[in-house]
Amino acid sequence: MAWLDNAAYWHWWVLGVVFVILEVLSPGVFLIWMGVAAGVVGVALWLFPGMGWEFQLLLFAGFSVASLLLWQLFLRSHPTATDEPRLNRRGEQYVGRVFTLTEPVVNGMGKIRVDDSSWRIRGPDCDAGTRVRVTGVDGVVLEVECDRGR
Repeated sequence: MAWLDNAAYWHWWVLGVVFVILEVLSPGVFLIWMGVAAGVVGVALWLFPGMGWEFQLLLFAGFSVASLLLWQLFLRSHPTATDEPRLNRRGEQYVGRVFTLTEPVVNGMGKIRVDDSSWRIRGPDCDAGTRVRVTGVDGVVLEVECDRGR
């Protein structure tokens, strides 16, 4: 690791730019934070030129993890707004809709026909012809309640 002993601050800045370029060429938001961490280590090495390579790598690892965690916290508190929040969550699109049973629900399990597909359902026992309202989704099973008299 002798080459790391001779690392200058601008080496870290170049590494940071490389990470940013790789981020542009790849999907997701991951490498940008490693680029930021490399830039911060470069600034630290510029301010403290006698810093050992071990401490530089430790700083890089620490800043990389910290920046990723801070980004995740930011995303949780500021979710991305979308006009299709249930896109790619097919079962959730059916919550609140009412369907008519073609088969009875027996022992809490049954099936319903939804548009051009068939879904397993879980809910109270109901006879065929009963209208059921989808109240939730558990994986690939729709949770329903009988919609009697409505």
